[in-house]
Amino acid sequence: MQFQHVDNQHKGEFYLDNEQGKRIAEISYVWSDAQKIIADHTWVDDSLRGQGVARQLLDTLVDFAREKNLKIVPTCSYVDVMFRREQSFADVAA
Repeated sequence: MQFQHVDNQHKGEFYLDNEQGKRIAEISYVWSDAQKIIADHTWVDDSLRGQGVARQLLDTLVDFAREKNLKIVPTCSYVDVMFRREQSFADVAA
């Protein structure tokens, strides 16, 4: 699954559109400062539920943070739960 990415240096998101161009999954963030982003929203359409898409979005965001040497502040409830559950995210947790 290949996600699109947009970032205007104030906020950004990784997302997936269907063939008709309709958004069907997204994870968004806001820049806090040059070294920190706030993961504020995750959403997956009902048609994709149970397929691990939210986790793939989160993994993509974490990979982005690692590439850019960023920390992630999880204000989104899904991201917060996953950061508490998964020790593998400790290196990017703010």
